Amino acid sequence: MATRSAKESVQPVTRDGSLSSRPSFSSFLTNVEDDGTMTYFWRAHSITALIFLIASLLYVSLFEDQTHDVSWNVKRGIVACVVVFCIFGMTQVRDGPFRRPHPAFWRLVVCLSVLYELALVFLLFQTVDNARQLMAYLDPELGKPLPEQSYAEDCRIYDPDGHPDGPWHNLWEKMDIFVVGHLVGWFFKMLMIRDYWVCWVISIMFEFLEYSLEHQLPNFAECWWDHWILDVLVCNGAGIWLGMKTLNYLNIKTYQWRGLWKISTYRGKLKRIFLQFTPYSWTRFDWQPTANLTHWLAVLGIISMYLLAELNTFYLKYILWIPPPHLLNWLRLVLYVLVGSCALRELFQYMSDPECKTMGQQSWVMSAIIFTEFLIALKFDLPLILKPFPRYIAICWILGILAVVSWTVWNFCIHRISFRFLHWTMKKPKSGNKKEKETMATDDADGCEVDDHEVSNNSQPAVKKQTERPYMTRLRTRNNENA
Repeated sequence: MATRSAKESVQPVTRDGSLSSRPSFSSFLTNVEDDGTMTYFWRAHSITALIFLIASLLYVSLFEDQTHDVSWNVKRGIVACVVVFCIFGMTQVRDGPFRRPHPAFWRLVVCLSVLYELALVFLLFQTVDNARQLMAYLDPELGKPLPEQSYAEDCRIYDPDGHPDGPWHNLWEKMDIFVVGHLVGWFFKMLMIRDYWVCWVISIMFEFLEYSLEHQLPNFAECWWDHWILDVLVCNGAGIWLGMKTLNYLNIKTYQWRGLWKISTYRGKLKRIFLQFTPYSWTRFDWQPTANLTHWLAVLGIISMYLLAELNTFYLKYILWIPPPHLLNWLRLVLYVLVGSCALRELFQYMSDPECKTMGQQSWVMSAIIFTEFLIALKFDLPLILKPFPRYIAICWILGILAVVSWTVWNFCIHRISFRFLHWTMKKPKSGNKKEKETMATDDADGCEVDDHEVSNNSQPAVKKQTERPYMTRLRTRNNENA
């Protein structure tokens, strides 16, 4: 039985070759026991996929009736190109960090993310009118201007004025499908980031962004209780809490895997089939933003990318005239969850594992997608993006950015350099010449020496009393705790 232990005590080495006191990457992994069964389900099927692809193209070219509908032929050709690229990727792209339900599934996710990035690049080279017409070409229901909607007209929780829907109508109007979407979305975000405090920072920061950008997008305007009670505390808080409980279970779960045909009972086989859609193993994330400057900047980058991706959702809907309930929005969010989960796992390994020399493929594609979406919004409606902030909003953001920059410089530059200098000053020898220091450095560990005269006169060496000498501390390698 193949067993992978996560409790290895090998001291990690940084990328520059020096020893690091940070725990090894294996310490973040759970223990996995696998009997090593490799059935037909797990074997490579590249030749089978190639034969199937050629047979399908042969049927289309020789036996299928031709049509003269240009629009239909273009759509079918685009779909065929997507299918061929995905088949190639599922059989040839390298595996990522995830294995369940099958490595081919995550290779398919890589292909879909690349195709989405290519579609965004194509869209970037169009005008805003052509882009909207392209959306209408994909779905005739699109390509129509969206009505501006604000959620802050009446912020009374209780309305005693005899409204037909009752005095609580303002509250019930906010209870739509997006409440469930908020909760489920933050549940998956917690599983992706795997850090309680980082998730709370992103949740609160996005509410501040909505306050700040109400002058650009009207649907960012919400009541105070909608921002902080319904969104942050109820929906986001419940999703984060459920995600945290799920993480606690996955961190302590025992991962033992057996081949399906080695299980004797039908109940055991059904349970094994269901477990195929659960994680093969689990990695505990410990971002430690204050450990050093690299980790601090990386966590700031993760938070910024998350917030930018959230803003892209609203700006692209507004600019391209895509209604919020449309299928394209939901498909994009599902793709973001799949690609983002793999991207953050690769990024954490790149930061924590000295043997990982390059950023993962999904991290690369995910970063390209987020920035390309932002560039599309910037190109298609630059006056909207550059609409000036209200004065009090601009002052608040300037003060916040200055506070973060000042704390970064103080904590990672001034404070740590001053502390190291003070530590070096206190440990430096206070007196004695160079020859005396060299003599003291070669003394025994307990600071004692043997008198040669007493050795010659006695069979047992006599220990001479320790002489007075200036205070000296041997220099030791100082381990900075990064874990």
